[in-house]
Amino acid sequence: MLKISLISILLTSSVFASQEVNIYSKRHYDTDKQLFKLFTEETGIKVNVVKAKAKELMKRLESEGKHTKADLLITVDVGNLVLAKQKNLLQAVKSDKLDKAIPAHLRQKDGYWYGLTKRARVVVYNKNKVKKEELSTYDDLTNEKWKKRILIRKSNNIYNQSLLASFIANDGIDSATTWAKGIVSNVARTPKGNDRDQMKAIAAGIGDIAVVNTYYVGKLLNSKKSNEVEVGKLMAVFFPNQGKNERGAHINISGAGVTKYAKNKENAIKFLEFLSSVKAQEIFAKTNYEYPVNPKAKASKLLQSWGTFKEDKTPLELFGINNANAVKVFNNVGWK
Repeated sequence: MLKISLISILLTSSVFASQEVNIYSKRHYDTDKQLFKLFTEETGIKVNVVKAKAKELMKRLESEGKHTKADLLITVDVGNLVLAKQKNLLQAVKSDKLDKAIPAHLRQKDGYWYGLTKRARVVVYNKNKVKKEELSTYDDLTNEKWKKRILIRKSNNIYNQSLLASFIANDGIDSATTWAKGIVSNVARTPKGNDRDQMKAIAAGIGDIAVVNTYYVGKLLNSKKSNEVEVGKLMAVFFPNQGKNERGAHINISGAGVTKYAKNKENAIKFLEFLSSVKAQEIFAKTNYEYPVNPKAKASKLLQSWGTFKEDKTPLELFGINNANAVKVFNNVGWK
């Protein structure tokens, strides 16, 4: 069942204003509402939104076909963006502004989708039980010293699938399989829950380290719940390297693509250009704890407090292309 925001009720109308952009979005953050409002104030273009899970939105686009009112699909994880392209739900667009604002590895080379924010998938650890010097690479997580100490989500999680897909793309399926087997051997419990749940389990003493997306640490530290803030304060962030060439920490994105049958294509492109601007990028960073894709935008003070790190610049499209192989590996090694 789709969860449709009040503003999206306008999408069911047969009459649309000439200055609007209609969005199907997986993102569910107050930051986005702030940016929608700011875009409308600056351009006069109204933003109408339907919110749901990525698979539901893609299914809806498929069923609506050329009759869809959606101009833009916004979702998290490049795996979903690649899948949307493979399903022929997006169209290529050209924009010098987008090409200048967004590095090549964070966008589809032909313009089918563009990254809007970056999330590093890193290791967080209990500051009272683990020393930074004990940590090194993603590969080191398979070391026996981490036996029954690692917490991580299920294999059906797209974030984990893209992480493993990046290993397959760079190091081959055999190396990726060895890594996945090692993690299965070292988990503190059967994988379950979201990224915040992994950190809560660390605080509860179930494990000592976890693999999570960075912005979830920010969510905990800025939670309205005091117990979640305390969990966040217990965590320290470590950015692992990967592979023989030490490619850097794994990076994924939230991003967007113009739908194949967009009725307001130019407005959709304008909206993407707005979201890639320094002003919008710094709002993403400050209020939703995500890293900017635009190199000219500054990370928030919280993100800066975690330190600088080397970023894996493998073209993100390869993660989506290798998603099916990642799923097979997870199944083969018994990652629940």
